[in-house]
Amino acid sequence: MTDNPYQDDRGNKDATITNTKGMSDEFPIRESGDAYPAPGGPFLTGEAMTGGYGKGPDILHECTVSVNKGEIAVIVGPNGAGKSTAMKAVFGMLDVRSGSVRLNGEDITALSPQDRVVKGMGFVPQNANIFTSMTVEENLEMGAFIRRDDFSDTMAQVYDLFPILKEKRHQAAGELSGGQRQQVAVGRALMTQPSVLMLDEPTAGVSPIVMDELFDRIIEVARSGIPIMMVEQNARQALEIADKGYVLVQGRNAFTGTGKELLNDPEVRKSFLGG
Repeated sequence: MTDNPYQDDRGNKDATITNTKGMSDEFPIRESGDAYPAPGGPFLTGEAMTGGYGKGPDILHECTVSVNKGEIAVIVGPNGAGKSTAMKAVFGMLDVRSGSVRLNGEDITALSPQDRVVKGMGFVPQNANIFTSMTVEENLEMGAFIRRDDFSDTMAQVYDLFPILKEKRHQAAGELSGGQRQQVAVGRALMTQPSVLMLDEPTAGVSPIVMDELFDRIIEVARSGIPIMMVEQNARQALEIADKGYVLVQGRNAFTGTGKELLNDPEVRKSFLGG
C-alpha cells in the first residue's frame, strides 16, 4: 500500500474530510471512464490559439487545449508558461488572433465572456472570485443571475456538495477561510447549471488537506457529466486526478497525454514534477 491518496484511483480516501453521501440526484454519480466527445470533436476546445492581451505581444502560440464530457483536463507548466492565459483565451477574455474556440461543435470564438456564460460556460478566476461583503447565500444567488426559473434545488445541490457552506450560509463570505472561499466561488459557478466548468488554480493558497477536499469535490462534479478544465500549480496532485493533461511552456504545447502518461514520462517528471 502507498500513502499517496490518489495512487490507485481518483479521489482522496480519507473519509474524515469528504462528503461521504456524495452528490444527490440532480447531479447523479456516473461511472468513471465514460467520457465521450461531442459530435465532431471534443465538447470544449481551444484549437491552435495564438494571441495576447490588447495590442501586446502574443503569449499563446498555436496552443490547443480541450475537454470531453465527464473529463477533467488539467493545464500545468512553469510560472509564466501561459496557463491562465490559455484558460482566459478559451473564455473570451483576450483576443485570439488565430485559431478558434468551439463549444459542443459551435464556433464561439467571436462571443464575449458574458455570451459564453449564457451558452453554458462557468468560469472561476483565481483571484477576486467572491463578493466579500455579501453572505454565502447571497453569493450563490448572484451565481443564478441568468436564470429565470426556481433555482432552489440547485442551491440545495451546492450545499450537499459543500456542507460547510450551508452551515455558514448567513455569514459574510469575506470572513471565510481561503478554502471555504474557493468553495463559494465554485458553488456560485455551478448555480448557472453550466455545461462545462473552468477553474483557474482552484487550490491556490490552501492547505494540503483542503486541497485534497477540493479535488474530491471537483471529481464529483466531473462524475456528474460536467467537463472540467482547470489550471493548477500543484501539478503532480492535479495530474493524479486528470483524464487529460497539457504541459505548456512559453505559451506552446510541450507535452500532452493522460494524467498517468504525463506522470510516468521521465522528461515531464524531471522538468516539471521535481524528478
